[in-house]
Amino acid sequence: MKLIAIDMDGTLVNNEMTINKDNVDAIKQAQQSGIEVVIATGRSYDEAITPVKEAGLTLPIICINGAQFRSSEGEVLDSIPISTKVYADTAKVLEAHSIYYELYTNKGTYSNDGEMAIDIIVDIILSSNPELPEQKARELAEYRVRNGRLETVESYSSVLDDPELEIYKLLSFSRNEENLKSAFNSLLTFKELAISSSAKDNIEITHRDAQKGIALQNYAEKLKVDMKEAMAIGDNYNDVSMFELVHHSVAMGNAVEDIKKLCSFTTKTNDESGVAHAIQTFLTEDKAF
Repeated sequence: MKLIAIDMDGTLVNNEMTINKDNVDAIKQAQQSGIEVVIATGRSYDEAITPVKEAGLTLPIICINGAQFRSSEGEVLDSIPISTKVYADTAKVLEAHSIYYELYTNKGTYSNDGEMAIDIIVDIILSSNPELPEQKARELAEYRVRNGRLETVESYSSVLDDPELEIYKLLSFSRNEENLKSAFNSLLTFKELAISSSAKDNIEITHRDAQKGIALQNYAEKLKVDMKEAMAIGDNYNDVSMFELVHHSVAMGNAVEDIKKLCSFTTKTNDESGVAHAIQTFLTEDKAF
């Protein structure tokens, strides 16, 4: 093993949205063994870096599902935005289905509805941590909104007027299953886009080349690492692009069943330091899963 990619929500972070000490120790042990470790998350860099720094880890980060790649020092090494034309067409589809969405950009993350912003994070937290009480998930979501540098605006038009703006992701949310499914199917016809999900009520929309798996493969090529020597650990559908490329695909114990079936190994849950268990299984047993 030469490269390990680790998702965040439902994977590296626990129910308290922090990184367990066992996970921290296992990552450091892997690094000391000469293994490159990278975070691969749907979060923006500003939101992803906080728990990483608090845990005392120094890691490069594939963020916004691969729309941006940051060095371990935080330098932007690559970015893949959606064109304004494709954004406009995508927004029309979402709005036609009455679906709320947020904008992830190079200038920050924006919402035009603060309460919906909390609801979408609650959805992600509960999808990744199904045993967590909803009230606790709401408290964590409110904290993330306050500290995740998400800015509420009256209209996205004020943001879009910036000529230097790069749009990386639309994170959409609806509890209307029929509307969500219809919008999802419509967006699948957009050849310029990659459509995935990190929770049961959301759709994550990025450029077709902005996927975790593509970003991981590009990073592996720079390191001269074959994907047969790579492992990916995750819990949801936006991790599939990684699972399909690596030799060692690891599903969290709290992952959805489709993901467990897709992967070659299932580890413990995120609250049980499943990342550490997966890494230690490889390091101690020195075998392919």
